[in-house]
Amino acid sequence: MSEFKDKRVVHSSILKKIKVLAMDVDGVLTDGVIYLDKKGDEFKTFHALDGLGIVLAKKSGLRTALISARESLALTRRAKELGVDALYQNRLEKKEAFLDLVRKFSVTPKEVCYVGDDLIDLVILRQVGFPVAVSNAVEEVKEHSFYVTSHSGGRGAVREVIEMILKAQGKWEEIVEKYL
Repeated sequence: MSEFKDKRVVHSSILKKIKVLAMDVDGVLTDGVIYLDKKGDEFKTFHALDGLGIVLAKKSGLRTALISARESLALTRRAKELGVDALYQNRLEKKEAFLDLVRKFSVTPKEVCYVGDDLIDLVILRQVGFPVAVSNAVEEVKEHSFYVTSHSGGRGAVREVIEMILKAQGKWEEIVEKYL
């Protein structure tokens, strides 16, 4: 798998088969920092590039799913704003959530791209067709990924993956044309 990470070589034949983009949240869709106020309410930051990327992915026919070990009102709100197809929270053991989304979307694990950053993501990364690690991921996650993003989690990594998939599927140019 090192050829993917070292040379950033991506086999478009794999990406063409992707129907679902699933991802972890803390450290992938966010920078991993969790803010707590005096009342115990939780705050997270989300990057606008990733948000628009998710919207564009959905408009292009990709299904989207978020699987988080934590539960957060901020995440619930953001997922709703973006129209995420499936949201799984409070899932420290992520395997069952992954199996559920495969059934829900009627896809095989090989038709899923998953983006992760930490050890609890390995159970999914080892099953999917295109496993991705964000640049700030732990080494073990990078070792089990076909691709390591140049952007870090919460800083455009998700958008990077979405663009890569949509370009391989021949959908990116049409998206860009709509904005010209």
